[in-house]
Amino acid sequence: MIDLNCHILPGLDDGPDTMEKSLEMAKAAVDQGIETVVAAPRFQPSIYENNRERILSHCRELNDELFQQGIDLKILPGHEVKIHGELVDDIKSGTIIPVNETSNYVFIVFSNKEIPHYAKQVLYDMHISGYLPVIVHPEQNQILKKEPDLLYQLVKNGAITQISAASLMNKHGRSTQKFALQLIEHNLAHVIASNAYDHRKKGFFLPQAYEKVKKVYGSEVMYQFMENAHVILNNEMVYADPPERIKSKKKLGIFPSS
Repeated sequence: MIDLNCHILPGLDDGPDTMEKSLEMAKAAVDQGIETVVAAPRFQPSIYENNRERILSHCRELNDELFQQGIDLKILPGHEVKIHGELVDDIKSGTIIPVNETSNYVFIVFSNKEIPHYAKQVLYDMHISGYLPVIVHPEQNQILKKEPDLLYQLVKNGAITQISAASLMNKHGRSTQKFALQLIEHNLAHVIASNAYDHRKKGFFLPQAYEKVKKVYGSEVMYQFMENAHVILNNEMVYADPPERIKSKKKLGIFPSS
C-alpha cells in the first residue's frame, strides 16, 4: 500500500520532532500494510520554508535508519505547498519538490477557511508549465463545503484531488466526512492519503479508509483509488471519470464559473 502524503520527517513541520517518533510512525505504517510513503513537509513562504536540500537529506537519514532498524518502509520526498503567487517559479527553480521528486505532480493546499482569488490562475499556470496540481484535503475547506462548484471548476480544468483517510473515518467531524463522500460520488476525488502527523490521534487510518470506500462504493472504486496512488508515483496520467457538480448551498462567487 502507498501513502502519498505523510508528515513523517522529524523536525520539519507539525509532525514528529525526533527521529525516535518518526520510527514509531514508520512501525505503525508497516503494521497497517503501508510499504511506501511520500514525506511531504509543508512549504509556505516566510512560515514553512523547508528547503529542498534539507528534505532530501532527512529522507536519506530516515531511510538509512529504517534499514538499520529492519523496518520495511520506503520514504520518498515531496512538498505540501500552500498556494501562492510565485508557486510556478518556485517549482521551476527547484525550491519546491514534486511528488517523488521527479514527477510532474505537486501537492497544493489551501487554508481551511479560504480560497485565494488567484487560485484558478495559479493552477492554470501550472498546467501550461507542464505540472499537475494535486489539491490536498479539499473536503476540509469551509469555502468548498459551501460552494463545491469552485472545486468542480478546478477539477474540470485538470486538477487532481487527494482526500484524507482521517476525513473518511470521521476524525474531522461529520460534515467533513459527508463532504468527502460527496466528492467521491461526484468524481471529484482521485486519491486517498493519510496526511498523518503521528501514529496515534493524527495517524494513518489508510486501510480503514479504503475499507470504508469498499463498503460504500464497492471494490472497483477502492482499487481505482489505490491504483491512482501508483500512477502518481510513476508520473503517469491519473484515471478520472468526468466530474459532476454538487448542488451548492450558497453562491460566494470567488472566481467566475466556466
